[in-house]
Amino acid sequence: MLKLPHVYLLIGVLFVGSAVLNAIDRRWLQAAFWAIIAAPCLFGEQILAASKAGTAWPAQAMGAGVIAIAVLAALIRSRPIEDDPEQAAAREASAARLRDRLFAPVLAIPVIVAALVLGARPSGSPIPRLLDPAQVSLISLGVAATIALIAALVVTRSRPLRGLTEGRRLLDTIGWPVVLPVMLATLGVVFVDTGVGKAVAALVDAAIPTSSALTCLLAFGLGMVVFTAIMGNAFAAFPVMMAGIGLPLLVKLHGAQPAVLGAIGMLTGYCGTLITPMAANFNIVPVLLLDLPDQNAVIRAQWPTALVLLIANLILMSILVFR
Repeated sequence: MLKLPHVYLLIGVLFVGSAVLNAIDRRWLQAAFWAIIAAPCLFGEQILAASKAGTAWPAQAMGAGVIAIAVLAALIRSRPIEDDPEQAAAREASAARLRDRLFAPVLAIPVIVAALVLGARPSGSPIPRLLDPAQVSLISLGVAATIALIAALVVTRSRPLRGLTEGRRLLDTIGWPVVLPVMLATLGVVFVDTGVGKAVAALVDAAIPTSSALTCLLAFGLGMVVFTAIMGNAFAAFPVMMAGIGLPLLVKLHGAQPAVLGAIGMLTGYCGTLITPMAANFNIVPVLLLDLPDQNAVIRAQWPTALVLLIANLILMSILVFR
């Protein structure tokens, strides 16, 4: 049976390969960065087991790793990996020959994920025997990405090593924002464990009439947007807002449906992602990849959509959450 650690192993292999290729090219800072990121992917189970056994060094090592990648991210200067003229010409010729077929492997990913996740629900389905039912969506994404990679190699008639070299090219082009969602999700859990959610609950209780369900819902939705804009990702805002407003006030006090609140609330948080430069992986990376002269060009294009989506989400939550 495939489990989530198997997916992390595949991700770790990609990071190790990127580190090795950068070391070969004497890009030592990039090599060190991806090597550190690879470590928890490859040895996460062992680190977790040692931590549960009461050993202190895994947590200390992970903390040192976080500090190290923060320092490396500040030191690394983006230096694109350029093809020589012959390779560039071959790449353009291949793109012209394949045209829309290049999109087939990418579009296959959501199709495969949907098929596996939905196919795992009926009783008697063989999928839960192949994929861990507790993490079927994430494992399905890993399976779909692997199948898409194989399909891309077939379509482009490339060798497997090409997947690693192009993956490394993309990782180095994007840089540290690749790991930003994971770091922010971890930060959100840290905030909850250190009592930030309780502080938010106390602030809301003092600022608004908590007896009003719609007022609490409005505070939750706008809080998701504001906190996401500050932190840069809804992954960090969600646990704090749910611990401070969602669970104690909306679910327990006013009987809101947690599944609906979580789904639409998370989407509401991403309205904040659309309008903040802190969301580097969404709003800064496209500027770098497209070489746009205005660093805020993506945000300028997105804010009207964010406003419309925020209003729509608030209306949907007010209708659906308390049904």
